[in-house]
Amino acid sequence: MSSVKPNRSDINDYCDILQTPIGTLYLVFRSSALISISFEKPIAVIPKQTRGSAAAKKELSEYFEQGRRNFSFRTVFIEGTAFEQAVWECLKEIPYGETRTYKWIAGRIGKPLASRAVGNALGKNPIPVIFPCHRIIESDGSIGGYTPGVDIKRRLLEIEYYRRPSKE
Repeated sequence: MSSVKPNRSDINDYCDILQTPIGTLYLVFRSSALISISFEKPIAVIPKQTRGSAAAKKELSEYFEQGRRNFSFRTVFIEGTAFEQAVWECLKEIPYGETRTYKWIAGRIGKPLASRAVGNALGKNPIPVIFPCHRIIESDGSIGGYTPGVDIKRRLLEIEYYRRPSKE
């Protein structure tokens, strides 16, 4: 995943840490908004716990432990092109425990021939899990790529698959 780059960080940025079944996550905030979830410790961002970070950690823990589907804390994209941000926002339309394809995203944002560009944008997603790029797979049903690693993508999909309600 991406971490906040030193030249893009603000003096008010801070991070909190969450231990999860997929590893340590570094949650980076600007003011009270989550701006990044990273698997690597961000450079030049001070560690700090706040009420906002505690709320985000609680909801993310509920996602991993109980299958929480919606998040109430504020998120903000501080980087990314309009195209990339459109791709990331579109991820919120994919239901918990389900997958879609790169082509599906391209069509949803009105760029049906941009599947490859969608893949590039997903690789830059600064707020994974919340904006669930792990739910995007190849058109042939194969798992596709994932910036922090395919094993982590597979694990996230398994967590959601086994926590979704059965359709009886």
